[in-house]
Amino acid sequence: MRQWKVAGPAMPEKCEMFDSGIFILYNILRNIIINRLQEGRKVSLSARKVYMTEQNNAKTEEGKIISPVVIKRLPRYYRYLSELLKNDVVRISSKELSRKMNVTASQIRQDLNNFGGFGQQGYGYNVEYLYNEIGKILGLDRTNNVIIIGAGNLGQALANNQEFDSNGFRIIGLFDVNPRLVGMTVRGVEVYDIDSLESFLEDHEVMIAALTLPGSKAMKVANELADLGIKAFWNFAPVDLDLSDDVIVENVHLAESIMTLSYRIHSKS
Repeated sequence: MRQWKVAGPAMPEKCEMFDSGIFILYNILRNIIINRLQEGRKVSLSARKVYMTEQNNAKTEEGKIISPVVIKRLPRYYRYLSELLKNDVVRISSKELSRKMNVTASQIRQDLNNFGGFGQQGYGYNVEYLYNEIGKILGLDRTNNVIIIGAGNLGQALANNQEFDSNGFRIIGLFDVNPRLVGMTVRGVEVYDIDSLESFLEDHEVMIAALTLPGSKAMKVANELADLGIKAFWNFAPVDLDLSDDVIVENVHLAESIMTLSYRIHSKS
């Protein structure tokens, strides 16, 4: 018979499957792009509906506005609940969860109450149920097709992350101009010639394009992709993309991130 445990040991701040850099990038994609991509679309959640407003606030069917700060905490809840499930934890109180996450129990209850609460007084939260419901809010119960433009080291590193598939992100193609890369596969995903991009998008529904190419090429490629119907970009190129208002862009500049880390280190000395 399967043995169940209640609260297990404290969990690490990052998933062991990812190095710290890729884990951060994964959360940015899941936390920012997918949430913002739901603009105008319904998400079922315990007999409630959740929408995104033009100001990127979430809004329930009853008209309650939910701050983007709350929405951005949901992937973190999802990650911790995933670890609890792996440790066979059946239920957990907001107090126990707060100790693991360094978020107050009151804040956790307030966040979850925005979507219906999910907990029972004197019992706490059913871990599996809460995990599944937060997954629905984040859109992880559906498939989000992703292409990667640039099949170099960073592009291949993204494609090699197996956790994308299990959380609803399906990388279906990489594209590059380098003929030595065209035709190879990365974890079963083929690298195509960039010239075949238009025909590929005609045959496949793609929601997100990750750009891992030189900054000098990024703007031109992004414009072409936007013209072909791509509405969300995860941009790792060292240039800020400036596209039309109906296109979602998340610029991820790794050099700037490590500079911020450097400041935090040296400001304490």
